[in-house]
Amino acid sequence: MSKADYYQALGVERGVSDVDLKKAYRKLAMKYHPDKNPDDKAAEQKFKELSEAYHVLSDKEKRAAYDQFGHAAFEAGSGAGAQGFDFDFRSGFADVFDDLFGEFMGGGRRGGGQRTHSRGADLRYNLDINLEDAFSGKQARVKVPSVIVCDSCSGSGARSGTNPTNCGTCSGHGKVRAQQGFFTIERTCPTCQGSGEVITDPCSNCRGSGRSQKEKTLSVNIPSGVEDGTRIRLAGEGEAGARGAPSGDLYIFLSISPHHIFERDGRNIHCKVPIPMVRASLGGNVEVPTLGGGRARLNIPAGTQPGQKFRLRGKGMTSLNNSSKGDMYVHVNVETPVNLTKKQKELLDEFDKSSKSGHSPESEGFFSKVRDIWEDLKD
Repeated sequence: MSKADYYQALGVERGVSDVDLKKAYRKLAMKYHPDKNPDDKAAEQKFKELSEAYHVLSDKEKRAAYDQFGHAAFEAGSGAGAQGFDFDFRSGFADVFDDLFGEFMGGGRRGGGQRTHSRGADLRYNLDINLEDAFSGKQARVKVPSVIVCDSCSGSGARSGTNPTNCGTCSGHGKVRAQQGFFTIERTCPTCQGSGEVITDPCSNCRGSGRSQKEKTLSVNIPSGVEDGTRIRLAGEGEAGARGAPSGDLYIFLSISPHHIFERDGRNIHCKVPIPMVRASLGGNVEVPTLGGGRARLNIPAGTQPGQKFRLRGKGMTSLNNSSKGDMYVHVNVETPVNLTKKQKELLDEFDKSSKSGHSPESEGFFSKVRDIWEDLKD
């Protein structure tokens, strides 16, 4: 039976790019791979044909010979002067097999032969701070339960004075191979779990794991200007890796507690300040608190109304990695006096009787509109 045209087998046109050729082969190879079609001889044969076609067309020299002489280019002693072609399915395109069939090979790379140890897990720690801490920055100390390198065996897992030995199953490679049909499958060694080593005399402290549980006390630098939800990474402060593998990282997540006076809005700070009615009426200076424990003097003009807002430049929040500051906005809350004496009530009553038009423009304007409505209803 004559061989199918390599281009037709892969469903591509002559002159196809290397990238598109690889995509076409990946798609078809995944479909017809023997591990996905067990006991299907037709699929196995199809997979062989696809692999042979890709092996030839992915090689520039072989592809040029095939384009000129067809299949005859790879027949020993052909007129094309070819040296013959001994096709090996396990070579020539290992990168494609790695991409396609990593799940069949335990997630490892072909022919790696590398001992693998698991990197330690990353840890998360939630740290509550107040607004003053976020404004000024601070050094905080946190206690984190973690997994650290065993002190007794220094992470090897073997009893002091002994060492792990090479795994007899994989000869220290961490991987084993098995033949499945024409295809060689490589998997993580079941005996040593990919480490390439076995411990015959385990450490009594960590029972061979090379790690132990312990609470660590760490110092965390909180820079000024941090915001709620800021994440600080402490490299290598997570759980220790297995058998000397790198440690994970520790991530500190900051949560800023609500303040009883100030409210943050990005770089700006808002503050509600109550002032007496007389001060609002006559005007004057008042002292208002600022972040960091300071004070600022605010000039209140005569006739200040409730809810009126004043800005204090540069009295707001510090900026992260920046020396500039936001502004502080003071929202005035005019307080009506309570628990008045008889004399005070008489004075206020006298003031009310002596008041003229224009003293309370908002209320006068409102009731003027109300009177107009009432008059319209009478008509």
